[in-house]
Amino acid sequence: MIEPKKKQRKVLLLVNLFSAVNSDSARIIDGRSAAEEIKSSIAVEVSRMKESIGKVPGLAVIMVGQRRDSLAYVRNKIMASHEVGFRFSIAELPESCTEDDVCDALSNYNKDASIHGILVQLPLPQHFDEGKILNVLSLEKDVDGFHPLNIGNLAIQGREPLFIPCTAKGCIELLLSSDVEIVGKRAVVIGRSNIVGLPTFLLLQRHHATVSIVHAYSENPEIITREADILVAAAGVPNLVRGSWLKPGAVVLDVGINPIEDPESEHGYRLIGDVCFEEAVRIASAVTPVPGGVGPMTVAMLLLNTLEAAKRALCFT
Repeated sequence: MIEPKKKQRKVLLLVNLFSAVNSDSARIIDGRSAAEEIKSSIAVEVSRMKESIGKVPGLAVIMVGQRRDSLAYVRNKIMASHEVGFRFSIAELPESCTEDDVCDALSNYNKDASIHGILVQLPLPQHFDEGKILNVLSLEKDVDGFHPLNIGNLAIQGREPLFIPCTAKGCIELLLSSDVEIVGKRAVVIGRSNIVGLPTFLLLQRHHATVSIVHAYSENPEIITREADILVAAAGVPNLVRGSWLKPGAVVLDVGINPIEDPESEHGYRLIGDVCFEEAVRIASAVTPVPGGVGPMTVAMLLLNTLEAAKRALCFT
């Protein structure tokens, strides 16, 4: 016979277990584990390449200035490159440098046969002409996918870009690997930057979603976002997207990486997203965390693009 107190504890345990199983909390889309699987497969290919032809993929980054979010991105790219066995090179330039300095660094990497992928860490300081600089970048080494021809081919039906921009590609991979239906669904992208918003819009269209973009001039943005089955937040505004902006059951991808002062953190700051995570998990069906969501997948897609560039350049299959 169960004693009253023990019986009460047992009932309470069952209630807690039932609540956990039937929780209203959203499923957390783990970008880190998905990225680790991709990196593991890349490392295997790099080892095979090294054993077969004695060469490995080479990735170069041009970094202008000291933006904290950009520094975080570059650190992750360096670590990931070493993990999979890539050769890595970085050209660090001061914010006071000229466009010609950046173009010269690009030209040097364009000519370097050991470098198969080049990226200019964006955004550049405001006084730079990004279009002019990206035009200098070799199309065959544009592993970030920002060359005008790559973006143009992404936008035109029936054409294929050499490379798809990494964050947009990572978003789609996360949706597909999480068994999220894209075809025919209503998707909303918050932000229309050339880096994330525009390519994500184009890629969702390629996957046959009905896509809208919300930007700084959109009226009543929360009304538009509440219609979204899939919401991609890429505005660069901390906690912009509140629970009231979300359709119940929506899938939310938070691309925002916003540094917030935090003296207790190793680097003096921590990163939060564009979505108020605590509110989103109570309304969405699935959501990416920050950090640990889209960010790791962006880096994984960069490595994947670089591997493809190296295979193409070295005629390795």
